[in-house]
Amino acid sequence: MASSSLFIRLSSSFAYHLFFLLLPSAAQVSPCRTSCSGIPINYPFGIDDGCGSPYYRRILVCTDSGQLELRTPSGRYPVRSVSYSDPHILVSDPFMWNCQDGDAFRPTRPFSLDTSTHFSLSPQNDYLFFNCSEDDVIVEPKPIFCERFPDRCDSSCDSASYLCRHLPECASALGGSSCCSYYPKATESLRMMLKYCASYTSVYWRSSGVNPPDDQVPEYGIRVDFDIPVTTRCLQCQDTNKGGGTCGFDTQTQDFLCLCGQGNATTYCKDLSVGHHKRIGVIAGMATAVSVAGVVGIGAGIWYLIRLRKKAPVVCGVQSNENRLF
Repeated sequence: MASSSLFIRLSSSFAYHLFFLLLPSAAQVSPCRTSCSGIPINYPFGIDDGCGSPYYRRILVCTDSGQLELRTPSGRYPVRSVSYSDPHILVSDPFMWNCQDGDAFRPTRPFSLDTSTHFSLSPQNDYLFFNCSEDDVIVEPKPIFCERFPDRCDSSCDSASYLCRHLPECASALGGSSCCSYYPKATESLRMMLKYCASYTSVYWRSSGVNPPDDQVPEYGIRVDFDIPVTTRCLQCQDTNKGGGTCGFDTQTQDFLCLCGQGNATTYCKDLSVGHHKRIGVIAGMATAVSVAGVVGIGAGIWYLIRLRKKAPVVCGVQSNENRLF
């Protein structure tokens, strides 16, 4: 009969929702991904909110296509590598000049960093500027200029730069265009240079690991140095004897948290103090309360339908105004 069929369907729906309401909440544990695009993501970084140090919150982004990017005020840049032993990030700027451009200079934009973060442009970077206006930029061989004007030595763009004469990977790519080397000490000075120069590129000196210290090899890219903020609590959290957790932070207060397999701790994973797993208890409690409320509500609905079914007249499965459930 129609009422029996409807009752069976509602009972099945009740069991289905009861099953999912009683499942543990997936929000109880927020694991930190440890790599993106094959690049390891370790402390102080995180690509999931609440992982790593709050100083670097939302700085690294793992895109939907799996590309790791560095977010700065001037844009998002592909990350080529991250070193934790010699703390630095190597990024590439697709707007910078490259060997394929030759004399065809494209519009570019100045690369900049957020000064409130623990990032800095590495002194191992060299910047090459192309076709600069000599009416607005001092383009001179630096040794000669510094000898003549020692107090203005840093203001010249060195036309005798080694890198200008030996462009990495493409020594003759420029043809008849001019080149000079200058290290801008601030984003504003870089903007001023680009106002009077056709384009620029960044070259960093990479250690090849052969015959140090004379093992520096020039490559295109921007090296960004970073600090690793080390605290006693983070070291305790990472200690394998104390549970081997992951250093993180509360996304609302930015207070330190040790992220463990079973939840979060304010100290370390094996700490049995009252503060252990406090946040996870709140989340689990909320999920349990919602689950119980849902079960009670659905149960009350089924009980009411059973009472209606007992009172409804049986008319061989024909629904009328007297036996209509809804």
